[in-house]
Amino acid sequence: MSESSGLSGGKMTSSQEVGKEEEIELEEGAKVDIKKLVSIVPPPSSLFSRQRSGIREKRLRLKYDPNVREGEIKISSVLAREMGVKEYIEITVAGRKRFRLKAIIVDELDANYVSVNPDQMKHLGISDNSICTIRPI
Repeated sequence: MSESSGLSGGKMTSSQEVGKEEEIELEEGAKVDIKKLVSIVPPPSSLFSRQRSGIREKRLRLKYDPNVREGEIKISSVLAREMGVKEYIEITVAGRKRFRLKAIIVDELDANYVSVNPDQMKHLGISDNSICTIRPI
């Protein structure tokens, strides 16, 4: 048997391998281009980005607000929607002090600031306008 028929010991010539990669024979006998099939499959980056939408953490400033109760934090509705905040937020200040507060979502607050209780923050040793990292829990 000759190599061009592709039956010589189960080995295929390079031209037959290329032909197999480009086209697939369906049971009806129609041939489909593999490049068209592969174009339907989304790239891995888009598949993995769907797993968790939004940003995971954000750095911003803490502002003292005496109207906020202890154990709570006021956050902008825009920022809460962007981060996917549901009920609690974890705050880290200077990479050392970490605590959880209940999120109160407010429309009229600036997205670059969060408001906290001044008495609680003074007790924890955190000053007004401190930069912090917030993460939704």
